[in-house]
Amino acid sequence: MLLVLVAWLYVTVLMALAEATAPRGSLAGALATLVFYGLLPGALMGYFLLRARRKRRSADAQGAAPPPSGLQPDTGGHAPAAAQGDGVAPVREEP
Repeated sequence: MLLVLVAWLYVTVLMALAEATAPRGSLAGALATLVFYGLLPGALMGYFLLRARRKRRSADAQGAAPPPSGLQPDTGGHAPAAAQGDGVAPVREEP
């Protein structure tokens, strides 16, 4: 996605250059084109594109573990109980 950002800035620089060198163009128009079509949208796009990378780096720097799942592990140290074969019948049998 950074390729899109670089391409966008390249196009806006060319637009500003065309505005500045046009017979009826002006340097103020070229500067406005560069700022409002290039730098401001480019800064916003760069901020949003690099947000995930910044979050990942800050989480790595803090040594954060993944968020807890809400399930508490079995802290007893015993194996989980298996179903009993000779237990009570789930439905009462009539004699």
